[in-house]
Amino acid sequence: MLDRIKASIPALPPAEQRVAKLVLADPRSFASLPVAELAERAHVSKPTVVRFCRSVGYDGLADFKLKLAGSVNEGVPFVHRAVDEDDKPSDIIVKVIDNAVSALLKLRNDAAGHAFERAIEALAQAGKSGRRIEFYGVGNSGIVAQDAQHKFFRLGVNTVACSDGHVQVMSATMLKPGDCAVIISNSGRSRDLLDAAEIARKKGATSIVITASGSPLAQQAQILLAADHPEDYDRYSPMVSRLLHLTIIDILTTGVALRLGEQLRPVLQEIKRNLRAKRYTEEA
Repeated sequence: MLDRIKASIPALPPAEQRVAKLVLADPRSFASLPVAELAERAHVSKPTVVRFCRSVGYDGLADFKLKLAGSVNEGVPFVHRAVDEDDKPSDIIVKVIDNAVSALLKLRNDAAGHAFERAIEALAQAGKSGRRIEFYGVGNSGIVAQDAQHKFFRLGVNTVACSDGHVQVMSATMLKPGDCAVIISNSGRSRDLLDAAEIARKKGATSIVITASGSPLAQQAQILLAADHPEDYDRYSPMVSRLLHLTIIDILTTGVALRLGEQLRPVLQEIKRNLRAKRYTEEA
């Protein structure tokens, strides 16, 4: 997070640059001090402090301070350590778990709340109005798409998962305004997914993309949920990215379930009753 703020300084107005330098000089104090004192220390107005937080990608001062506090107080550093050929099993355990934890903490601190808000709203509206919600992914991301479909169909919405490139093209061609296409990719460079995203956009569907920011697929997104990490997907099978993508799906599922509210509860209760009855029948 601090690296992101440092990199953004040249593009900020002079007053907001002073706020950025105050953050970098003492992030712990910035996370705990009231806005009036922060403004005084940076020699700016209180609205300037809030504008700075939004300029660097956060929803406001409260969101910025929450993420900043998490960033500077973690016990696990935001460092990805690649697994080496001579690593012992004990080394692999530490590296794999630390990489996963640090990536999830980075996602928590960097996640754009407004993007998740837009994605959850679009998915909830599609669910309420009976529109289609489709999940596209290939390879490892195809498995994440299947997990997403499994979670969402329990919410009583019209949803499918497609991992075949030809099926994705056909499915995207049948989308209409009000439908949602959730496109999942580690690299953001899959030709099949790029084609599906373009078709979905032309058909008027809302495209929600879960991928690396700055990738070709990210540039096609109407709503981008960035999952950035230093994992070398050319050398190892995706591990960290899969956890990030699954976590993002869990956030979306939870948000949509809360939006559906009362209309969802009877469906979930009936599912539980039927599963319980099936289990007792099998045991008998």
